[in-house]
Amino acid sequence: MAQAQGLGRRYIRAFFKGFFVAVPVTVTFLDRVACVARVEGASMQPSLNPGGRQASDVVLLNHWSIRNYDVQRGDIVSLV
Repeated sequence: MAQAQGLGRRYIRAFFKGFFVAVPVTVTFLDRVACVARVEGASMQPSLNPGGRQASDVVLLNHWSIRNYDVQRGDIVSLV
């Protein structure tokens, strides 16, 4: 019984260590490098959402190229 209790504590401790490392790394990545966004509606048709209003596209927003001003003609830019 005591061995099982120690094993449970070890798993909980390992989970929280991993959690407190993974969350800041993920938040930093999504804030600085790239994030995923959902495009809905008719504003970007026919490039995105070609099927109509009921369809939605998922896109990857690249924050890294904006830092270097690497935007070219034909790129889609998202503003918040």
